[in-house]
Amino acid sequence: MKTRFVTFVLMFVLCSAARVTAQEPAGATLFEVQCAACHTPPGVPRAPTLETLRDRAPGAIVAALTDGIMALQGQNLTDVERRAVAEFITGRAVSDDAIGTSAGLCESTPTLVDPLDGPHWSGWGVGRENLRFQTAESAGLDFNQVPNLTLKWAFGFPETTSAWAQPAVAGGRLFVGSQNGDIYALDAKTGCGHWTYSARTGVRTAISVGALGDGHALYFGDTGARVYAIDAQTGAELWSRDVESHPGARITGAPTLHEGRLYVPVSSIEEVLASDPGYGCCTFRGSVVVLDAATGDQIWKTYTIPAEPVARGTGPNGTTLSGPAGAAVWGAPTIDAGRGLVYVATGNAYTQPAAETSDAIVAFDLDTGEIRWFNQLTPEDAFILGCGGDNPNCPEDEGPDHDFGASPALVTMTDGSDLLVIGQKSGMTYGLDPDRAGRIVWEYRAGAGSALGGIEWGFAVDGDNAYFANSDVITPNPGGLSAVRLRTGELVWYAEPPPPICAGAGVRSGFMSGCDASLPAAVSVIPGVVFSGSNDGGLRAHSAESGEVIWIFDTNREFDTVNGVPASGGSLNAGGPVIVDGMVYVNSGYAFMGSRGGNVLLAFGLP
Repeated sequence: MKTRFVTFVLMFVLCSAARVTAQEPAGATLFEVQCAACHTPPGVPRAPTLETLRDRAPGAIVAALTDGIMALQGQNLTDVERRAVAEFITGRAVSDDAIGTSAGLCESTPTLVDPLDGPHWSGWGVGRENLRFQTAESAGLDFNQVPNLTLKWAFGFPETTSAWAQPAVAGGRLFVGSQNGDIYALDAKTGCGHWTYSARTGVRTAISVGALGDGHALYFGDTGARVYAIDAQTGAELWSRDVESHPGARITGAPTLHEGRLYVPVSSIEEVLASDPGYGCCTFRGSVVVLDAATGDQIWKTYTIPAEPVARGTGPNGTTLSGPAGAAVWGAPTIDAGRGLVYVATGNAYTQPAAETSDAIVAFDLDTGEIRWFNQLTPEDAFILGCGGDNPNCPEDEGPDHDFGASPALVTMTDGSDLLVIGQKSGMTYGLDPDRAGRIVWEYRAGAGSALGGIEWGFAVDGDNAYFANSDVITPNPGGLSAVRLRTGELVWYAEPPPPICAGAGVRSGFMSGCDASLPAAVSVIPGVVFSGSNDGGLRAHSAESGEVIWIFDTNREFDTVNGVPASGGSLNAGGPVIVDGMVYVNSGYAFMGSRGGNVLLAFGLP
């Protein structure tokens, strides 16, 4: 969701001076002309100082300016100029081993034989219902074994300050994307490398694994709104397709695979671009795009806002203001094969009046893409970043930015009935009736809610309970994990936020320090155990019966990695733990406003 991009976006989006065209560009000169006004005192509020930016990896800055989040700001710079800026900011050279595979390669790469036949975790939520629940058989772990988990191996993402994508595991292989756009195929037990594929821009989606012809394919999207299919055995590209031409569009949620079709969610950062008063806001609409999994051909595309944007006025600098816009889809679509529907949860509107399909659960026909029903849970939430001044793009009545970042979960309860479960940044969680157009069955408040609060990325559901982790990182009392009874919405137990363990590692704790008890990361569950990562760098396992912590691992340190890349942990955010075949995998160090960056993938197993 867009708040994850705020800090790094403001590096350049507020700095739009003329480009330097020297024959031999000096990084210091480029920075002085383009960025010093924002990043040296007095600077711009919320824009990191040059001193803060020195902690970034130079390769991450180059990637952002080339084809990542800062591509629009860096489009007129040459490759040499981008490297010069990055090396001046960080004081370090861009690595010659930008992919990070000069060490730790496997001795051989055996043929994958039906990787989905055994224990696996594909896509965002294990299956198409997005429950984030792993069965006992596939987990290979039980309640009594979890306290014995130990670190087995660590993998370092090179030239990056943020461990982005949730891994997928199938056939004894682990597949994971990176901020730099590299996809890694690793041995799930040892972490050695089989192959690497480089996408055109950064990849932060989970990867879906599916059969294709005589083999298997990996499906994912990038921050340039492009979808890929690559061979699971070799990493060779099978096809790739652009699914949205808007310059602010990107894919953050995992594509969901179902019966030969790939259901792709499309989001954007246009509300970040609109923080520039000279930008004409806004024209992006969220959508679901369905592709043929074998060929990449588009089958249907439906916008979450049916009405096309039209001119709604003129800004003081002559820009055309447009609308309606917004309702991005940040999470993976959820498939309801029995009812012939695909569900998504949408983001806020960018313009007023807010579209009635923003901040909503929307149900599309699986075959045609027709919107069958929607339920808006927060009306009039029109929001863009950078308001409070004279920006003509800002809504007159700014909304609370309480959109959805999590995917809906479709669960069949122990009594045999179905329920659609969702959690929101408002701190509210809901049980909805899929047979009555998403009518509310119950609601439970898991947190106070805020722009970075409530349920940020995801929750987990078993047959009896839903488990909601609360962020509320910009509030005085962040954190807390709730177990809620599915049939009634009643609280079963509540785990109080613990003291941040990062404070013991010498990290400054407190409001927006990246060292606090907030729980922005997605939750995962196996029978008897709930896994939850925290902003404080701790991965905790809770008893699903009582909420008691039965195991904890502190990721706030440097790690020796199997590929030889220097790596350290940070805040646990965005993607959640993946549990497969006696192992637990998690990224540490997802950087955004209020979280601490890092660049390590950790794998835990039994002694």
